[in-house]
Amino acid sequence: MSYFKKSPWIIHYDATSCNGCDIEVLACLTPMYDVERFGVINTGNPKHADILLITGSVNEQTKEAVTNIYNQMPNPKVVVAVGVCACSGGVFRECYNVYGGVDKVIPVDVYVPGCAVRPEAIIDGVVKGIGALEAKYTEYKESKKAGTKS
Repeated sequence: MSYFKKSPWIIHYDATSCNGCDIEVLACLTPMYDVERFGVINTGNPKHADILLITGSVNEQTKEAVTNIYNQMPNPKVVVAVGVCACSGGVFRECYNVYGGVDKVIPVDVYVPGCAVRPEAIIDGVVKGIGALEAKYTEYKESKKAGTKS
C-alpha cells in the first residue's frame, strides 16, 4: 500500500444473500480475524469507499442499488464478490428474477467462492483487492500524467 495517502476503505453491500456470507464478513471485523490490521477501514458511504465487498446474487430489485453504489465510488475502485451467489448466482441462479452473479451488472476484480465463505478467504480476497487497487491506482496516475503532457 505504498502508493496510498490513506488506508483503503471498504463498503459492504448484501445484494440478496442468505446472510451466511454477511455473518462471515462481520466476523472479519472481530478481534479474532481483525481485517483492519491490513489498513482497511469499513465505511457506509460509497463516496469514501475504494473497495466494494458484495455478497449475494443480483436480482431485479437490487440491480439499481448495486449500480448506484458502484457509480458513486471514486476511481480507481475495486469490486470483490464474496460467496458463490455473488460469483455466479449460486443456488438462486435459476430463479426468474435473478440475473446471476455480480459480474452481470458491474465489473468484478476479485472472486471469493464458497458457501458460506470462511473469514480467512474473505481476508485473502480483500488483500488481493488491495493489490488490484494498487495496480489500478498506478495505471490511473500514469494515464493522468500522459493526458497532461499531450
